[in-house]
Amino acid sequence: MSSPAAKASLAPRALYQEVAERLRMQIFNRELEPGSWIDELKICQELGISRTPLREALKVLAAEGLVTMKVRRGAYVTEMSEQDVREAYQLLALLESDAAARVCHLASEAQLQELQALHRDLEAQTDEHAAFFAANERFHLRLLEIEGNRWRQQIVTDLRRVMKLNRHHSLFKLGRLQESLGEHRTLMQAISARQSDEVERLMRAHFENGLAAASPGK
Repeated sequence: MSSPAAKASLAPRALYQEVAERLRMQIFNRELEPGSWIDELKICQELGISRTPLREALKVLAAEGLVTMKVRRGAYVTEMSEQDVREAYQLLALLESDAAARVCHLASEAQLQELQALHRDLEAQTDEHAAFFAANERFHLRLLEIEGNRWRQQIVTDLRRVMKLNRHHSLFKLGRLQESLGEHRTLMQAISARQSDEVERLMRAHFENGLAAASPGK
């Protein structure tokens, strides 16, 4: 006989989780813009749901940093300030440069080949921004998986999620996408050669250049 815990693990995803995922995609696709008020009544009518699962979904998104709850004013899509962007980039630079250096020592040859394949996919997506962003994220997150620190993975995943709210995405700057690709190319060469000190320096510089490009007016 299966235990209650086993039965619970097979239960379908709760409605509020489905609602949270839909709102999350609307935020990432800019259907809900940073700084915009979330019209709860309208969303409930569109989805055919009550306020309860919507409010539970908003709590999830608030915990992820995607939504900001304001007393007596409701929920708003989080808008990143220049300081928010700067601090996020600084943390990503620290966390990912250290992880990349460790991968030089920890990765098997098969795992290095996997990173090479992800990099080739990145090279093939330069004509399509959305596909390039997705391929870039796959590379960075796979590198963290190989390094194996689950706490680092969780923090970086949360930071990268919130960074999608940045209006001044670094790769939108004219020429930055090609610059970023060149940095990735050099980084991948250093990882393949297992040059940990150089990899750490290159990854840190990659984020510093991204921050410079993401700053308004740059």
